[in-house]
This record gives sequence, C-alpha cells and structure tokens, in this order.
Amino acid sequence: MRLQTYATALLIPAIVFAQETSLPAEKIREIDQVVTTEMARNTVPGISVAVASGAGVRWSRGYGLADLENLVPVTSLTRIRLGSIAKPITATAVMQLVEQNKIQLDAPIQKYVPSFPQKQWPLTIRALLGHLGGVRHYAGIQEMDSTRHYTDVTEPLKIFADDPLLFEPGAKYSYTTYGFNLLGTAVESASGMKFVDYLRERIFQPAGMTQIGPDDVFAIIPHRARGYRLSVDKRLENCALADTSNKIPGGGLISTADDLVAFALALNAGKLVKPATRDLMFTAQHPREGNSGQYGMGWTVGTIDGRPMVAHGGGQQGISTFLVLFPKEGISIAVMLNREGAPSRDTAERIARVVFR
Repeated sequence: MRLQTYATALLIPAIVFAQETSLPAEKIREIDQVVTTEMARNTVPGISVAVASGAGVRWSRGYGLADLENLVPVTSLTRIRLGSIAKPITATAVMQLVEQNKIQLDAPIQKYVPSFPQKQWPLTIRALLGHLGGVRHYAGIQEMDSTRHYTDVTEPLKIFADDPLLFEPGAKYSYTTYGFNLLGTAVESASGMKFVDYLRERIFQPAGMTQIGPDDVFAIIPHRARGYRLSVDKRLENCALADTSNKIPGGGLISTADDLVAFALALNAGKLVKPATRDLMFTAQHPREGNSGQYGMGWTVGTIDGRPMVAHGGGQQGISTFLVLFPKEGISIAVMLNREGAPSRDTAERIARVVFR
C-alpha cells in the first residue's frame, strides 16, 4: 500500500482524536488540504498540527501514521521528538535565572560551568544564547547519530570541551547545539536543580505542558511516534538509531504539538518571564561581521508575509518540526512531522496563511 493511501485511510480515524476547535470549519478544511497535500508531495508518514491563541489551543489534529509497521495513526496525543525546539525552552530557563540575578548575561560561562576549559577569548551567556559564541556544532556523522546514553547534562560537554572556539565571540553567527548544552548546564548550576527537574517545575507546569519530557530511549513513553527517513531511491525507511541524551538542552526532548503551542503562548503572555525579558529574547542579536542578525535569544526572528514572528525549527533522526509564534496577534502554530528532512517550515507557513486569511 502506498503512503498516500495510508494517509487517506487514516485521516478520518485521526480526526476522532482531534482537539475540539474554535476555528471556522472552512479554515479547518483548508488546513486539511494543506497538510494532506504536503504529506503526499513530500512522502511524509504522519503530521501533528496545533493552532493556539490567547485562550489556549484552538484546534489540533493528527494526520497519517505514527507507526507504519503497526498502522498506528497520528493523533493530538502523539509525541514526536522536538529536535532544536528545545533551544527556546532552554533559553527561557536561562532568562528566568537572569531575572532572579542568578545568571548574568555578560558573565563568562565558566562562572556557572567551572569544569569547562578557558578559551582563547571570553565566552558569555549572551553570546551562547544567540549562537555568537564560536562553539562548534557536530563534527561528523558519529556525533550526529550518537547512540551513547548519558545520565546527566554535564558529561556530554566532554565531546567538545577541549576544542578551541571557531572565532571570537560576537564576531559571527554559527549555529551550535553544543552551545546550548553549556547553557543547560549553567541552568543546573545556577538553580541548584537537575536540568529536567527545573524545566518541569518552572516551565512545563506553569505553561500547562503535560506531555513533554526527555526523549529517553529506555523509557516507556505513551503515544511515541516512530521516525522515518527517505532512502536514496526516495522510499520511506526507518531512521538511524540515535540517543539524544547527549544534547537534552539543545535537542533532546519529546512532546506533542499541543504542548509546544502552550509553551509559546505562556512565554508570550508573560507567564514564564517578564514582558521586557520576553522582548529581549525576541530581539535579533547582530554579529560584528556579516548581516545574519536573525536570531535573538533562543528564537529566530523574522516575518511571514510581512507579519512579525519568532520561530524555531527542529531536525534530527526521524523528525522535522517547526514552532512559530506571532507575538502581536498572540497566535502560535506547531507542526511536527515524523520524517527527517521534510519541509516543516513550509507546512507551518501555509497553515499560518490559512489562519490569518
């Protein structure tokens, strides 16, 4: 049976588990068309979508399959790896501690992570939050597809701790998941709490996020989706094995789409940090060299059709995700696909155009 047949066959049962809605029926039909078209065009097994406004989740729905081998449908309860959408969550934790004067933005990271070696230039919290610190990203497929299991956030720092910075902090933009590993360790040190415990108590609970947690490969996680990729001949196959415990603060969580939009709304509403702190997070930092000032503190800053937004995507083994927030309108959209390399941002933007039409 072809993927398109799977998706079509499971669209109706998936809708049974949809979150009840305040979106107009016509917009729902348009979103259905957007999603099913993207699934067929890009060979995507399943997609979970949520749309939320100031009142909470307005509508969410699952499409297609969370598990191709067992014909398990995607629903609003399906949990999918976030990938790098963990970064704005970690950034929020950092900024909460900044508000409490437990972290200083312009202090060197070694103040909070003394085990991290000194580098050829000072490396600050502010630079790390904007990918301006010069910390390297993955070095090769072995780091990207790591299957080693870590039991804390400090041990993975050894992967890159002895490497020099790529450039003087503040000079350039260079995306790095490892930089957010450092920030997660700083949260743990400054708060006196285990990183995941801090997230649960200070972010997940206040935001009403009930389905999010570490992407623990050994844990039994209800409604966890399988992940897929395209083979060289463009056929679906199971994704590579990966244990994301080497990067929990930068890309090691699992969640539902509903929880992601709940996080975005809580942040926007001032429930997690003060409005002035939120605005600082949503303001692009500008490196001294180049013109890539499109990243604030944990968020990409930009526009969709001229409408200001902040967003973050995620891509790793078996998933492609995108979370977008329109701060002025107080509307958030999350799209989670269980196929790596799929155009999650394109899908989210098309849904946003339907919502704002």
